[in-house]
Amino acid sequence: MFTQIECAIDLLDSRKSAWLQVKTAARIDYLKRCMQGVMAVAEPWAIAACEAKGFDPKWVGEEYLTGAVATLTMLRAIVRTLEGRTAKIENNIARVFPDNWFDRLLWFGFRGEVWLDRGAAEDAESPLNSSRVGDFESRQVSQTGGIALVLGAGNVGATPPLDAIHKLFAENQVVLLKMNPVNAYVGKFLEQAFEPLIADGFLQIVYGGADVGAFLCQHPKIATIHITGSHHTYEAIVQSLPQPKPITSELGCVTPVLIVPGDWSESELSYQARHVASMVVNNASFNCVAAQVIVTASGWKLRDRFLDLIREELAKTPSRNAYYPGAQQRYQTFLDRYPQAEIFGTRTEAIVPWTFIPNIEDDYALQNEAFCGVLAEASLDATTAEEFLDRVVPFANEKIWGNLSCVILSKSNVEDAVANLKYGAIGVNAWSAANFGVPQLTWGAYPGNDANDIQSGQGFVHNACFLDRPQKSVLYAPFRMPLTPVWFADHRNLLNCSRCFARLQIKPTWGNFAQVVIAAIQG
Repeated sequence: MFTQIECAIDLLDSRKSAWLQVKTAARIDYLKRCMQGVMAVAEPWAIAACEAKGFDPKWVGEEYLTGAVATLTMLRAIVRTLEGRTAKIENNIARVFPDNWFDRLLWFGFRGEVWLDRGAAEDAESPLNSSRVGDFESRQVSQTGGIALVLGAGNVGATPPLDAIHKLFAENQVVLLKMNPVNAYVGKFLEQAFEPLIADGFLQIVYGGADVGAFLCQHPKIATIHITGSHHTYEAIVQSLPQPKPITSELGCVTPVLIVPGDWSESELSYQARHVASMVVNNASFNCVAAQVIVTASGWKLRDRFLDLIREELAKTPSRNAYYPGAQQRYQTFLDRYPQAEIFGTRTEAIVPWTFIPNIEDDYALQNEAFCGVLAEASLDATTAEEFLDRVVPFANEKIWGNLSCVILSKSNVEDAVANLKYGAIGVNAWSAANFGVPQLTWGAYPGNDANDIQSGQGFVHNACFLDRPQKSVLYAPFRMPLTPVWFADHRNLLNCSRCFARLQIKPTWGNFAQVVIAAIQG
């Protein structure tokens, strides 16, 4: 095994300089050929994911969406960037989504922004290609290249390829992708999909456990490391390195959902209860963006009704196999800590039932990522939206562990709150998983974490616009959407919708657009 890995590293080392010389047109060609490859494996990849996770086949649409579709949208977005996409950067905010007519119509009422560190951008009409004032070839000159080691995540199928794509096209490094043992089965599909890059020695995929990971991290030919995982793994890597190396990381989060009090109708309460429950049950809650704590205003007159509706949604949603290692142990620690936990379903060796913990009074659920089907609720002393927003922003910034993702559900204006929240991905009336799925946005922790308190990590990926020095991404959505969002657990036509959306990425035509709309209406 290690002999094969050394061969892969040697090949990448011999090709790292060649990658720097690959021109824009050739890169676009690689991307388009890889898109065809992803499309060819999309359905078997999704089916294999359901089988490996022990999920009912009805969830194949979810796996299709979070695997092939997410990968295709990233590849398509980078193509558009290399073809010369432009956008307005004003007051250090780049409005990057939607950026074409298909997305403007499909995502009507949405707005995606990337906030940049002060001084990172001037108010100008700027090409979004990182340099902002030059073409892609001029940007390549400043890149040092080298081999990037990507330690793939084990939960979401698209994460390993998205991280690898970012390193290749945004950071100009050839990539050694090590698959996580939990989803090593995805590797064979990626090998087929990305064969053009693999055959030319710019991407290699290897397999193995912690011993292989340690060997690769310490290898002298590895220039940089990117990890999606836990802060414990990050700390072990840092301590194992004989010499420091640049490490970027996405290390999870206790994702809060901030419920801004307001005059919500019964149908709006029901819609947002479905929304929150979907944030919990997607992928059996093995997501760093899974809703883990909702923060409410204790004086909100609709609080009790809203919490009851969330209970109803969790109660009627079938349990899923707890496939990710350590789930039962983590779940038990929450049960031991919170005797008021409300359990919906039957716990077995394979099942962690959806569990709601109302009105927590300590900080354990705020400081520890459950990474299983647990949703806690904390309430703040507030009645009005203004009171709540004044208190919830410092609460989220200072009391809750991690700074990767945050959700705000509100009918009120929350612009000031968004400006002051220190999270790398903020969804306003949209689950922050949608930020992950919009490739023009960035994905990573809010800047400022250091190795002594790494929190959700350092650095950003995705960033299909190649923006310099991003601070956070914000996705705004209507408070209630006319059609069922694709991330809702009760979407009735998700597989067909995902297939149609994938075809739209391959061939952006009005005919394929119409098929997406028809499938979405049937959801």
